[in-house]
Parts: sequence; C-alpha cells; structure tokens
Amino acid sequence: MLSPHVREHSESHALDQVGWLRAAVLGANDGIVSTASLIVGVAAANSQLRDVLIAGSAGLVAGAFSMAAGEYVSVSSQADAEGAALATERKELRDQPDFEHGELTKIYVERGVEPALAAQVATQLMAKDALGAHARDELGINDMTAARPVQAAVTSALTFAAGAALPMLATILAPQGRIVWVVSASALLFLALLGAIGAKVGKAPIGRAVARVTFWGAMALAATAAIGTLFGVAA
Repeated sequence: MLSPHVREHSESHALDQVGWLRAAVLGANDGIVSTASLIVGVAAANSQLRDVLIAGSAGLVAGAFSMAAGEYVSVSSQADAEGAALATERKELRDQPDFEHGELTKIYVERGVEPALAAQVATQLMAKDALGAHARDELGINDMTAARPVQAAVTSALTFAAGAALPMLATILAPQGRIVWVVSASALLFLALLGAIGAKVGKAPIGRAVARVTFWGAMALAATAAIGTLFGVAA
C-alpha cells in the first residue's frame, strides 16, 4: 500500500496527441484562411451574394479534397519509409542478432545506463520484442508517432471543411454590403480561438500561437481584399 506521502502520479503528455493534433489544426486553419480569403476577395470585387457563396462553396469542397489528398500522399511516403526501415531491421535481427544486441546496448549506454545493466536491458527487451525495441529506440518509430495515412487524410478533410464552414456561415449572416468586414473579423476571431485551443491541447504558449495564426490570416485577408478591390474598380 502506498504511503500517505506517496501519491500515484499520472501524466498526460502532449506528444500522445501530436499526430491527430497536427492534422486537425492544419486542416481547420487552412479551411478558415483559404475560404475566408476567397470570400473576401470575391466580395471586395462588388460581386453578388450568390457569386460569393458559389466561390466559397467551391473553395470548401476543393480545399477539403486537396487537403485529404496531400496529407494522404505525404503521410503514405512516411509510412513507406518506416516500413522499409522496419524490413531492413527485421533482416538484420535475423542475420546479425549479436551485432543488433550490441547496437541496442550502445544506445542505452549513451543515454546514461551502466554498460552491464544496458546489456541486460537489451537482452530482456529483445527476448520479448526485438523488432519493437529496435524500432522504438534505434529508429524512433512507435505507436504514438507511427504514420497513419488514412487517419491523417480524413482528419485533414473534415477539419478543413469545419473550418471553411465558419466563414461561409458568417457570409450568410452578414448584412448586405458588409461581407468583407464581417467575414474578415470573424475569420480572425476563429483563428485566434483555434490557435488558443491548439496551444492548450499541445501545452504550448497560448499568446504566441494566437499571434502567429492571426498575423498570417490577416495578411492573407488583406492581400485578397486588395486584389478583389482592384478588379472591382477595373470593372
């Protein structure tokens, strides 16, 4: 039984969530920025509400598929590289078990474990799951960070669509002639909230995350508004 002075300690590390968090934040951020910027650019050209909504809807659908495809290809490449590395490691474990044991021992020694104990740890871990031990400690591959292409693609597509839906809703609710200002302000607010949530979940500084996403969002909105105004004047 634990002493009253010793309490069971449970930690929740942000790295446990790094895979899905990265894809979710990236997808939602892109959905807000790209769709809001597209809407602001079209609206600034004095377009009708119908045209603005068509442009925003097309951007939402195209962006969601683009995010899914890009994330799937990117993470699939990572998965292929991990698979090739594991295949090589599996062959080396079969052909050179003593060398691989020494390699694992050296890794533990470099981390501060006494040589005799490091060799004993390597022996016990390899007896239980040799490939898993080498994948984790030699290659840096584990269940938390392993590439999952389908999960990343679906997460990116859904979060992009969710992010893009916010400026679309703001467009529908905006008073006539105020679309540019309402969508811009709401997009920056959404980005700030997204940055704060992402930082909170990832246990990172909130102020820095909020400043980062709102700055680049404001730059994108200003650029597309200027282009839309230029075309509107030219027309």
